[in-house]
Amino acid sequence: MDNCQEHEMAAEDHIHAFARFIIRRHTDEIHSILFSQDSMLHYPLIVDFAELTEEDPQLAHLLFSRPTEFLLLFDHGACQAQRVILDELKYPKDAVLKNFVHVRINISGSPLEFPETFPSIGRVRVKHRGVLLTLKGTVIRSGSIKMIEGEREYECRKCKHRFKVYPELETGNAVRLPSSCPSQRARSCEGTNFQFMEGTIVCHDYQEIKIQENTQVLGIGSIPRSIPVVLKDDLVDIVKAGDDVIVTGVLTAKWSSNLKDVRCDLDPVLVANHVRRTNELKSDIDVPDHVVNKFKQFWLEHKDTPLKGRNAILRGICPQVFGLFTVKLAVALTLIGGVQHVGASGTKVRGESHLLLVGDPGTGKSQFLKFAAKLSNRSVITTGLGSTSAGLTVTAVKDGGEWMLEAGALVLADGGLCCIDEFDSMREHDRATIHEAMEQQTISIAKAGLVTTLSTRTIVFGATNPKGQYDPSQPLSVNTALSGPLLSRFDIILVLLDTKNPEWDVIVSSHILAEQGGQEKGKNDEDLMSIWSLPMLRRYIHFVKGYFKPVLTKEAERVISSYYQLQRRSAVQNAARTTVRMLESLIRLAQAHARLMFRNEVNRLDAITAILCIESSMTTSAIVDSIGNALHSNFTENPDQEYSKQERLILEKLRSFDQFPDINSMEESICQ
Repeated sequence: MDNCQEHEMAAEDHIHAFARFIIRRHTDEIHSILFSQDSMLHYPLIVDFAELTEEDPQLAHLLFSRPTEFLLLFDHGACQAQRVILDELKYPKDAVLKNFVHVRINISGSPLEFPETFPSIGRVRVKHRGVLLTLKGTVIRSGSIKMIEGEREYECRKCKHRFKVYPELETGNAVRLPSSCPSQRARSCEGTNFQFMEGTIVCHDYQEIKIQENTQVLGIGSIPRSIPVVLKDDLVDIVKAGDDVIVTGVLTAKWSSNLKDVRCDLDPVLVANHVRRTNELKSDIDVPDHVVNKFKQFWLEHKDTPLKGRNAILRGICPQVFGLFTVKLAVALTLIGGVQHVGASGTKVRGESHLLLVGDPGTGKSQFLKFAAKLSNRSVITTGLGSTSAGLTVTAVKDGGEWMLEAGALVLADGGLCCIDEFDSMREHDRATIHEAMEQQTISIAKAGLVTTLSTRTIVFGATNPKGQYDPSQPLSVNTALSGPLLSRFDIILVLLDTKNPEWDVIVSSHILAEQGGQEKGKNDEDLMSIWSLPMLRRYIHFVKGYFKPVLTKEAERVISSYYQLQRRSAVQNAARTTVRMLESLIRLAQAHARLMFRNEVNRLDAITAILCIESSMTTSAIVDSIGNALHSNFTENPDQEYSKQERLILEKLRSFDQFPDINSMEESICQ
């Protein structure tokens, strides 16, 4: 009994110590909780573990090593801090003491962020049980919200001592009474007969989710592991399938269901204390000031030859593939994307672009897909042969007699990139399911009584082989066996045809042999590759997407509008492509090119580059001989001079179109 009394006194000391810490560091938060109206709500009080470690290292260590006990004491400390502050308030009429305040431990910036105490889900072991654990992953399943019993009160029939009993999660929330009366005062009382006190049951909101390891941090061949996470009270319903989260909590074990002739195992479960969504952080891409200054200096050096600077950046995209300038430009513009536009009625026009590569085997389609996945801060790679409509969108699964939604590839890639290789291997029904995801950027589900809409703000990058021998005289829908509505959703469709050009074969073979032989590159090439390495390209794309919101100039609007009208008049075979979606694609690509060029304004150069990209998507070109085979497109020595020729050709063609005004003034500006 003496030990029990000592333990109780120590617990009181810890409660007082934590209450003093809250009063010193979190008075404003306690004030806002006290003046909140609803006294039955559960209120979170977020405490930084780094602050606690700095002020009281011993208390922080006890919290880390015995979180189940000390998190409960911290909640009592938060209530005690409320009472102290309530006594000090001059006008406490509006302030009401809140009984349901939960201390949430934020480990950001603390030693717990180190890899030693921050294991991956696949490395969770028995040694992590009972300590404060932090796991990072993606929510793949979110269950329904339930009500669970949190505590109930009993009274000893012998000494009338009242005590609380907490249900055990490990045994399916069963209540286990003590063997004898836990009273500290009545030493002689060893009563074993207890009476349940009516109206003392406290219930909590309860939800189970499942998080999975992020595929980006896994090695090749590793299978991503998952773990169920229990959310209670204010943590319920703050995350959904597809969210990236960092969860801090206590690892415990749960008895598996008791089935006849089946061994009963312990399943690991993380009882969450704090959940932080990291969707907005965009997967740890940090762009420090000195890197931004390096970008600005780069464009300052290429002020007179901007396209030469642009091509230097494009050379860093998939450098192992020789040439293919058009494809590299298309990949860059797709990853950067345009600006999302919200209409007056609240309707949204997507800013993300979609890219489809149609080509013969051996043209490097899969290599571009994998490199684009590395460039994107969040990506999912799948193949058409192994993807069903449920695997791409959302599947309904039954777990323990309850239906849950499990996120597919497009939902998991929300805010990033979804690469689908072997697009032609997908069944027609499965391809049709991504129509809504590509254009409206949502997935509407009505499965097993679950009716909801999930967000899919993702870039779709597809690769497919043509159906048989590619026939240039036939439209794309015939050559690819893809429907017109699906093709119209892709901003750029590049056709890579292996035409067996002898001159091109000589150039490519000499380049590959030189790489295999380990011949030294030129100094300029080495400098460019060091500047625009993969990490630098990731930072550049991330920075320009967040920093620039390009606006179209009147000149760019006239060029885009005239080209769209010209395509609408001349479109015979490309009827599936020449819809209003093509006009939106032109705007998105022009905005993406302005971002790529480190500008906040879309000018004529950006509009004409967007036209050249769209021209590559057409089987019959409205502007004759402006674009050749994308497979044989190479980087030119003087891109600015080459561009001026293409610009003159396009503007002359548009000038012959009778509905294009003010083209003469544009010609005069070119001559000047």
